Amino acid sequence: MLLKKKGISFSLMALLLIALDQLTKGLAKSSLSSGREIPILPHVLELLYVQNEGAAFGVLSGQRMLFFIITVLVLSVIVCLIRRLPEKRRYFPLFLSSLLIFSGAIGNFIDRMRNGYVVDFIYFMPINFPVFNVADIYVTSGCALMIYLFLFVYRDEDFHFLRRKKGGK
Repeated sequence: MLLKKKGISFSLMALLLIALDQLTKGLAKSSLSSGREIPILPHVLELLYVQNEGAAFGVLSGQRMLFFIITVLVLSVIVCLIRRLPEKRRYFPLFLSSLLIFSGAIGNFIDRMRNGYVVDFIYFMPINFPVFNVADIYVTSGCALMIYLFLFVYRDEDFHFLRRKKGGK
């Protein structure tokens, strides 16, 4: 029962995050694709429509099959992790980081499959940072949180639930 409850919670939260990502990309496409730029904080942050066929910084442009394979692998690992993750408060940050990575990966995956590119629209000007989107924020935040957790919070023995039990299962 707990596994089912955890899975339902994860699924509903992921759907909400993915919907928010897709909504913002749809708004960006309809409002900014004509070349219009919207300053949010002058000379700091603006909304700017970009079609990104690659990954971060546009690398691996046109490699849809590679993105497909990587996305499926990442999503599979996260699903396995969530299924085994104990329902204890101690593991909620890992649940959250996994949720963010999963939702961001799905959000950008939808774009790649539907459009052949990812819609990016948030531009941080002071350091000429590549244009990004809400799904990128999810993935980056989730990865940063997961790295922090692995380096400073969890110890090896906290991952006993990932080890195979003797006897096969």
